[in-house]
Amino acid sequence: MDKHTWIGFLLIAAIIVGFSMLNRPSKEELAERQRVNDSIALAQQLEAEAQQLSDAISAELAAQNDSNAFSEEEINRHIAATYGSFAPAAQGEEKDIVLENNKVRLHFTTKGGTLARAELKEYKAYGDSVNNLNLFRGEETSLSFTLLTGNNRILATKNLYFQDLGQKVMADGTEQTLRLLTDNEESYIDFIYTLPEDDYMVRFNIVPHNMQHVLAQNVNSMEMQWTQLVPQQERGRKFEERYAQLQYMYVGGDMEKLSEQKHASKKETARVRWIAYKDQFFSTVLIADDAFSSSVFESTPQDKMSRYIKEYTTETSVTLDISGQKTTGFRYYIGPNHYNTLKAYDDDVEAEQRLNLKELVPLGWKIVAWINKILVIPMFDLFSSWGLHIGLIILLMTFVIKLIILPFVFASYKSSAKMRVLRPQLDEINAKYPADKMQERQQATMALYNRAGVSPVSGCLPMLFQFPILMAMFWFLPTAIELRGQSFLWADDLSAYDAILTWGHHIPLFGDHLSLFCLLMTAVNIVYTYITMQNQPTDPNMKFMKYMMYLMPLMFLFIFNDYAAGLSYYYFVSLLMTIIQTMIFRWSIDDKKLLAQMEANAKKKANQKPSGLMARLQKMQQEQLKAARENAKTQAKRMR
Repeated sequence: MDKHTWIGFLLIAAIIVGFSMLNRPSKEELAERQRVNDSIALAQQLEAEAQQLSDAISAELAAQNDSNAFSEEEINRHIAATYGSFAPAAQGEEKDIVLENNKVRLHFTTKGGTLARAELKEYKAYGDSVNNLNLFRGEETSLSFTLLTGNNRILATKNLYFQDLGQKVMADGTEQTLRLLTDNEESYIDFIYTLPEDDYMVRFNIVPHNMQHVLAQNVNSMEMQWTQLVPQQERGRKFEERYAQLQYMYVGGDMEKLSEQKHASKKETARVRWIAYKDQFFSTVLIADDAFSSSVFESTPQDKMSRYIKEYTTETSVTLDISGQKTTGFRYYIGPNHYNTLKAYDDDVEAEQRLNLKELVPLGWKIVAWINKILVIPMFDLFSSWGLHIGLIILLMTFVIKLIILPFVFASYKSSAKMRVLRPQLDEINAKYPADKMQERQQATMALYNRAGVSPVSGCLPMLFQFPILMAMFWFLPTAIELRGQSFLWADDLSAYDAILTWGHHIPLFGDHLSLFCLLMTAVNIVYTYITMQNQPTDPNMKFMKYMMYLMPLMFLFIFNDYAAGLSYYYFVSLLMTIIQTMIFRWSIDDKKLLAQMEANAKKKANQKPSGLMARLQKMQQEQLKAARENAKTQAKRMR
């Protein structure tokens, strides 16, 4: 290697090393991370010891059925040694408290003082027309905060019992207060939940009162552990797993997510604004008023035979003012992944305060998402506002999209027709210039295209313009919660596959069922391929490619068999409309008239120099031909 190559390698190495050093955590960040890990580990150890002690006492009492097995003094001594100032909260009665409005019914538990069950009133469980959908319940969720006491005890709030102070109806909703007592009646911590009348967002405040005498004096934060199992809510487990993700947003507004396909974990030293435990159509999002810091996120896919899709775990840290002058505030979003619902939380909000929860709805790549936001979703909302059936809405959307891309489709078809009528002249050029004179053949071909006014890429550009619109529908329909549970014809749920035939075992790459809309789409696609191939010039050397064109629709049968019936229905209708368009184009374009028009244009351009793309292509070919000739002369001289 020459010295320039070595210099390049050295510069690359210097950049990599420099970038690594710049992004290396500072000593303070490393110390904070180690402190968080150590305190969490210690909390888990002490929590386990406390649980073992409690279990031992319960087992002994149950075995002897004798309340005198342990004296009350001994039990109180053990509790005081384990829980310190929080001994009054070590024992109690677990009570279910319900807080509800028009949209949700939330169940809180006095053990831990946190949300234990969430029901969505406007949505039903899959296959159940009676019961509300439960995002989680019972042992499926756990939210706990770690408390460091002044005498170096570390306790988890999930093991402590809160007092129910009752509910209070306020102007902005209903308020529920749960109080964590200590041995000093003036020192306590309140968990306050406020649920508005018609909202999915719940306010959650942690308010310490005179806790500077109970908690460690140097504490200005506390660790939080949040775990949740996500149950399977839909028929199509494959797609539910695909869209179920742990996502979070940094304070700066950037989004991040863990892998949805495999076990993943990630440590974050940056400040995080919110954490979302997301399913295909529903999410539980915890939003910090300040921020989460020193976070560790983990997502674990569950066994295929389990009733659960994923398990999400977060270990993080939040600010805490033990004097109570500043509240540790959160908001819970517990609801659907509905674009307009999530977008509404940023209405009339300054840019730096926006939550961007709407990003929980996957709408595709940047340009595709942009088309969904300005075209597809507004059009869907417009047709929905008319009270139309969902099947008719998709039909109308398909028709409108076909009208929008009609000029591009027509331009593509006309370009193909021009290439077809020029086929005899192209065959003459190929016969005149054999394969060993490829440069001359290409130059003659480009000259023919220039005279006829045909560009070899004119048929590709229209497809390029319409492709983002087609992809927008591909992303929108499987994630549109409006399709969930909506029936149409034989499909009882347009958000899942519409199986007309099932069997008891899984076939690789296909599944255990056959979807009718997917089958119809495949059949129509084969017909469309046949019509298209009939319209294309035949080339004896390209017979293999012709057969490959018929394999593509069969591949779509395997690909879309598990997709939402609404998407397969859209493609089925779209292909039918495309076939009708093609027949109209074929009827309206006469090959003889088109050839005559092209020949007339060729006469007009006979004395004109080519311009634009054709001129550049011809110039490039001329240069290549000239270089080839000079190379041949050089080789001939060497042979002499």
